[in-house]
Amino acid sequence: MYTELSELKDKKILVVGLGKTGVSLAKFLHAQEAQVTVTDHKSKPELSNQLEQLGDIPVKLELGGHSPKTFLNQDLVILSPGIPSGLKIFDYARSQGIRITGEFEFSTQFIKEPIIAITGTNGKTTTSKLVEAMLTESGISCWVGGSNGMSMTEYLRQGIKAQVVIAEVSSYMLELCENFNPMNIVFMNLAENHLERHRSMEDYVTAKRRIFKNTNQATTSILNADDNAVVELARDPAVQRGRIFYFSRKHQLEPQIMNIGGAVNIGKEIRVRTGPEIESYDASMIKMRGRHSIENVMAAILSAREHGATHDAIQRVITSFSGLPHRLEYVRKVGGVQFFNDSKATNVHAVLRALDAFDENVILIAGGKDTGLSYEALRTSVKRKVKTLILVGEAKERINRDLGDFSETFLIGTFEEAVLIAYQKSRIGDVVLLSPGASSFDMFDSFEERGDYFKEIVRKFH
Repeated sequence: MYTELSELKDKKILVVGLGKTGVSLAKFLHAQEAQVTVTDHKSKPELSNQLEQLGDIPVKLELGGHSPKTFLNQDLVILSPGIPSGLKIFDYARSQGIRITGEFEFSTQFIKEPIIAITGTNGKTTTSKLVEAMLTESGISCWVGGSNGMSMTEYLRQGIKAQVVIAEVSSYMLELCENFNPMNIVFMNLAENHLERHRSMEDYVTAKRRIFKNTNQATTSILNADDNAVVELARDPAVQRGRIFYFSRKHQLEPQIMNIGGAVNIGKEIRVRTGPEIESYDASMIKMRGRHSIENVMAAILSAREHGATHDAIQRVITSFSGLPHRLEYVRKVGGVQFFNDSKATNVHAVLRALDAFDENVILIAGGKDTGLSYEALRTSVKRKVKTLILVGEAKERINRDLGDFSETFLIGTFEEAVLIAYQKSRIGDVVLLSPGASSFDMFDSFEERGDYFKEIVRKFH
């Protein structure tokens, strides 16, 4: 694999997938004087926006399908993150000796700055943004990219030199990683997800595990001690090669964690040890809802301290950071009813975390694209906290089979109708929570569009 930009000159490189990442890759490779071809199964009219972004740079285009001949005439094939790596045409190319890699693996080989890699089923983006804020507040320049919509190639294209690079890393990006070697690995949690891409939970875990492939004595892994699946991963000899910091909400783990290093939440305090001294942070002013927010903050503190963030700067961020849109976002209060937008909750684990933030009297709006997830893990929480369950989208029948007996349940045709019925069913003191437990692609282009539409509907209530 190439590790110096000068090696790319005159190399024949095929980019598969002309989405946002593919456009960025093509521009970057052209700037390095590579011979670039881009292929996509979509037609020219379907890709008009992307082709406009490419402009007049001289790249070869193969649209409307993939030709085996095109693959065989390359020094390297780079897949965009949205392209499944197990397609038959890729297997054929590999069998003919063609090297295939992913955009994330390819681009990170050229990044020489220390990388904090943040992964997990949920909490990646919030934790990344917290780390960014803590470092920035400390006067340490950083750049955030990865699965949050800014590809790592963009860092190379922008030509900036941050002191620290923060990478939000999804399972899609890890599938083809062989040499990725971050300085810090932050593993937030691990639960069933992306089964439409990974054939089984086992395949999903295998992809996530690849983040530890090249750990060494210089690596610090920051792991959630309260997540059994993450603790199980930590037993891997590859993880044990480096240093490990654990974070936990269980005060009984304090002696153990303070002995080896890490963070523990005790009441309104977070105790942290990354060096010889134990530090204390005030957690009483955290604005984000949900007990899982404490986990995000602890992981961020440990990451930021590893790169020189100061105690006072970190405390200021803990006090001022109000969270991100579509993640247990407070919308408004109407007639004594509170509305929360948690559209980013695209899996069961995320809905559990959302329900954990409330005591009872929740009217839950759930459903979206059916990706084969089981919702049985929600039964206890739904039984205890959800007074009415409003189901919508492709997955509504599946969710109803798993949860319909544990709450008053309605299956609704349209998203707008679902929100209206949730409001009609509400009483003073209730919480209407959009926490779908499914991706948005049956009705919307993104979870952001779904969340914005929810807020738009709610703001019209009076």
